[in-house]
Amino acid sequence: MRLGLQLGYWGAGPPDGTAELVVEAERAGFDAVFAAESWGSDAFTPLAWWGPRTQRVQLGTSVAQLSARSPAACAMHALTLDHLSGGRVVLGLGVSGPQVVEGWYGAPFGKPLARTREYVSIVRQVLAREAPVRSDGPHYPLPFTGPGALGLGKPLKPITHPLRADLPIWLGAEGPRNVALTAEIADGWLAIYYSPKLGDTYREWLDEGFARPGARRKREDFTVAASCQVVVTDDPAPVVARLKQSLALYLGGMGAPGMNFHADVFGRMGYASVVAEIGALFQAGRRADAVAAVPDELVADTAIVGSADHVRTEVERWEEAGVDMLIVGCRDVRQLRTLAQALAVNENAF
Repeated sequence: MRLGLQLGYWGAGPPDGTAELVVEAERAGFDAVFAAESWGSDAFTPLAWWGPRTQRVQLGTSVAQLSARSPAACAMHALTLDHLSGGRVVLGLGVSGPQVVEGWYGAPFGKPLARTREYVSIVRQVLAREAPVRSDGPHYPLPFTGPGALGLGKPLKPITHPLRADLPIWLGAEGPRNVALTAEIADGWLAIYYSPKLGDTYREWLDEGFARPGARRKREDFTVAASCQVVVTDDPAPVVARLKQSLALYLGGMGAPGMNFHADVFGRMGYASVVAEIGALFQAGRRADAVAAVPDELVADTAIVGSADHVRTEVERWEEAGVDMLIVGCRDVRQLRTLAQALAVNENAF
C-alpha cells in the first residue's frame, strides 16, 4: 500500500508545521503529497512553496476544481510546476458542487460529466503540444466565437514545451457514471469516502470505463487513491468523535438539499436514513445533534482508527478491496511517524 499525505485546504489561515510534515512524509517513505482547494486557498501554490523541500515525492492536487480556471490555464499551472519539480506533478481534478461552482466561481454547474471530458481533452492537447489547441465545445470552445467575441481568436500551442506529455491526470469522482468516466479517460481515481464494503461495486463501475472503446488505461496501470483518515492510537474514542464532526459537516452542510454528492455516497453504503437525519439536523442549525447522529459504524466504514495491529489488518483489507494508495491527513510529525512505522513504508527511516 502506497501512502499520500493530504495537506487539504486552509481554514482562516495557513496551518502551522506544514513544511515539517512535507519533509517528514518524504523521509518516512510516503509516495505523494496532495493539496486541495475549496473557496479559500488554492491547490497549486502550497505545492510550489513546500515542494522544493523535497526531491522524490509526487506533488498532487486533490483536487483542483474545474471551474476555478480554464482548462488551458490549468494545463499551464501543471506544466509549470512539473518543470520546477522535475516531473513529479499529479494533476487531480474535480467538478466540486453547484453551491461552490455557481456561488463562488459564477459558472454553471450543469453537464458535469461532459464538462469533465472536454476539460481533460483540452489539458491533454496542451501537454501533448502536437498541434494548436482546438475545442468545438460546447463548454470550453477554442477559439472562442460566442457572444462578445471579436473573431480574432487564434489556436495556439503552449510556448513552453511541457516536460511530460503523459503527466498523470487523476479525477475525483463519487457516482457510478463519474467513476466509469474516470476509468475511461484518466490515469487514476481520487476516491473520497471509499468503503471496502463496496469494493465489488467500485470494480464494476471502473470496469465499465476500462471496457469502453479508446479507454486510456487498464486496471493494472491505473491508480485508485482513496482518502482515508488512518490514526494509530490505543484510545480511539476521541479520534472517532473528531471525525464525526467532519462527517456531519460534509453530510449535512457541504452540498445543496437534494444534491449532496457526499451524502449520496453514504446512502449507497446503507446509511440513507442516517444521512437524512444528519442533513435535517444540520440544516436546522442543530450541529451538535447532527454530530451525535453519526454512528460509530459509519466512521469505521470509511476510516481506520485503532492499534497498530488493527491498522495493519484494516489497510490489508482496503488493499484487497482495490485501493493502491491511501491519502491520509496527519495533524503533526509525531502522528505521521507513528503511522509510517506501523505500516513500515520505509524501514530505514527510523
